[in-house]
Amino acid sequence: MENITKEKSCAFYASDYHFEMISLPYISKSMDENKDIIILTENNLKDTVNTLISKMNLNEEKRKKILSLDWNNNDLKKFKEISKKSKENADMVIFVKGKQNYIQNINKNIEKWVSADKHIKIVDCYEFFEIQEKIDDIAKEYGKVLGTSRL
Repeated sequence: MENITKEKSCAFYASDYHFEMISLPYISKSMDENKDIIILTENNLKDTVNTLISKMNLNEEKRKKILSLDWNNNDLKKFKEISKKSKENADMVIFVKGKQNYIQNINKNIEKWVSADKHIKIVDCYEFFEIQEKIDDIAKEYGKVLGTSRL
């Protein structure tokens, strides 16, 4: 049975830059709402996000806040952070970016690291080219789909 305290959304991306362009407006808004942002990613994104942020028209404070997020692949460290923040009742938004198998494994682990009574938002971000045949079926499993049209 799906845990009602976990609010799930999804997104589909074509490249690391595309993922970042889709997620940054949502990340920025969540930061403005004082939510903790955690990015679980199958590959390191620090270089691409640095490049993208350098080309965006952001104030210096927002630029620093976004760049201070951990954009690297270090799941164990991030699960410890999720567990700690969950115990502190932090309002969290967790992005899970990668191939379908990675997303499924990470979501199972999130259930283990976060107690059932905690409310968190999870945004599963799928690589479009891997799941393009199943995109409609996957999208139907979520309450909301993030897209570039929201920029």
